[in-house]
Amino acid sequence: MRLSNRARTLPESGIRKFFELAEARDDVISLGVGEPDFSAPWAARTAAIDSLERGKTSYTANRGMAALRERIAAHHERYDQSYQPESEVLVTTGASEAVDLAFRALVDPGDTVAVHEPTYISYGPGIELAGGERLTVPTRAADDFALTRESLAAAGAAEADLLVLCYPNNPTGATMTDEQLAEVAAFCRDEDLRVVADEIYAALTYGTDHASIVTQPGMRERTVVVNGFSKAYAMTGLRLGYALGPTDAIDAMNRIHQYTMLSAPTTPQYAAVEALDRCDDEVAEMVEEYNRRRRLVVSRFNEMGLDTFEPGGAFYAFPECGGDDEAFAEALLEAEGVAVVPGSVFGAGGEGHLRVSYATSMRELKEATDRIAAFVEGR
Repeated sequence: MRLSNRARTLPESGIRKFFELAEARDDVISLGVGEPDFSAPWAARTAAIDSLERGKTSYTANRGMAALRERIAAHHERYDQSYQPESEVLVTTGASEAVDLAFRALVDPGDTVAVHEPTYISYGPGIELAGGERLTVPTRAADDFALTRESLAAAGAAEADLLVLCYPNNPTGATMTDEQLAEVAAFCRDEDLRVVADEIYAALTYGTDHASIVTQPGMRERTVVVNGFSKAYAMTGLRLGYALGPTDAIDAMNRIHQYTMLSAPTTPQYAAVEALDRCDDEVAEMVEEYNRRRRLVVSRFNEMGLDTFEPGGAFYAFPECGGDDEAFAEALLEAEGVAVVPGSVFGAGGEGHLRVSYATSMRELKEATDRIAAFVEGR
């Protein structure tokens, strides 16, 4: 079977490689999974079950159930974002589909898309599949991995057509303040850059509220926001996300969506309506628990000499490991049975770091950090 050039050259996921290594052993504690260890809130699960029992298994509207789009728009008012549910909200099959639709709707072949790194691994392949060319914008540990106007200018992003922004960030856990975003927004306005803002971790911030570039002057009309239910509501397997943006962008994304997914799965949409209506308390409890774990993990890494800045969001720590991060991760897995992800998987800016997920129990985190400390001491 002859394959397309794009299919032949598309790289395998670097994260998947370490999942497969870990799955080959029975004694592994995995800190590599970017997935909550909680179950979806009971009220949301009950709503999904009830919808099935009532036979609600037909297609929904292409854009998603009207009731869900209304609640999504209302939910985003807490981030000072205002969208019309009938024309500026699109429900998708996971946030990943929303990102893919945004690229295909906004990127022409040969367009340049600026991506700050280290960051989520799917953006680069998604840009390439849309026919675009990726421009890497490094961020630095010295700046707590925040994107700056200076780094954008130095990387040549003034010549780009689109910027991908991921804060709170996967893999670093970095967040940005309104003041920092104001500088990035000014650059985007000056250089006429459109933005895809992946805010899937918006609800998972510690000690401060999420800041969105959309609230900066002149940015709402040039930004598509991506979010979903996987992280905050522990609904990863239900595959439900959404996009918010100007009507012309959402219309274009929906046209592509019609020919690919048609509509997002129906059952999770009923669960999501209930999640937005009734599950804020459960989300707050999950965030509080993640915060306890965050403090433990960051403290332990710094104690053992693996310098780690304090992540402000998501559920990842990004310690420095002093050298070849892939060799470190492989040796740690072999010697101590702890699986982490090399930072270089997320771009050159991640070299010499490890992505460590604290979306697992305190008991396992304590055991895993004990093992990592023993490994570091024995090196």
